[in-house]
Amino acid sequence: MSEATGPRFTENENLLPDSTYAELKEIAARYPQARSGLLPMLHLVQSAEGRITPEGIQACAEILDLTPAEVSGVATFYTMYKRRPVGDYHVGVCTNTLCAVMGGDLILERLKGHLGVGNDETALTREGDRATVSLEHIECNAACDYAPVMMVNWEFMDNQTPESATQLVDDLRAGKEVHSTRGPKLCTWREAERVLAGFPDGLADEGPSAGHASLVGVEIARTMNWTAPESDASGDGSGTARTEVGAAEQADTSRAESETKLADSKDEEGKA
Repeated sequence: MSEATGPRFTENENLLPDSTYAELKEIAARYPQARSGLLPMLHLVQSAEGRITPEGIQACAEILDLTPAEVSGVATFYTMYKRRPVGDYHVGVCTNTLCAVMGGDLILERLKGHLGVGNDETALTREGDRATVSLEHIECNAACDYAPVMMVNWEFMDNQTPESATQLVDDLRAGKEVHSTRGPKLCTWREAERVLAGFPDGLADEGPSAGHASLVGVEIARTMNWTAPESDASGDGSGTARTEVGAAEQADTSRAESETKLADSKDEEGKA
């Protein structure tokens, strides 16, 4: 088998296909320090292999002049890198403080029972299923304004309930087209991993990118005519404090002024 068309080999093990190996080198070449490309390279390995494999670790190490232990240390540190295969749709349920209070724990327990899985496990395929689903317990999805929140292949599914979550995973397993709450229609996990590796799928502008709850602060700022401090040519903010004490005093003063304006505005509305 020729070098141009076949897999790459080392002394003891078969590595990745040449096409994937070439894309790994392409990612590394994007960075002044090649090893800075390790995180997207690992996402590409997952896109091609379905998980982080020994072959993928060896290929990254070879390209970046690292040891396999160094690459494996990174791959085991971040929970987005999986050592076991996941489903076509990887469902993450947030149970951090606000999501838990709003029902995240109930959603996770319902899905565990419905899918018959634990954390980071893939549900068995049933007769008629067209896709597989795996489940993960997420500490925080960084979307508290829409709690309780789930993610599917890293896309948001907002304001969930145990019932809506169950229906969602059933739709995914049945192969139905599902759209994220604030983003595009859901692609497969491998397709999403390729995007995270830095190979766009052209869907970045599909669907809404932010909802009303996320934009409330901006709307209040516009209503109150709040603006950021201006900066001089050097980039120093003319109204920016230069010490921790000054910053604290400035923050307290600004907050007090804002609250006073907001209270006055409400009083005027009440009188009207």
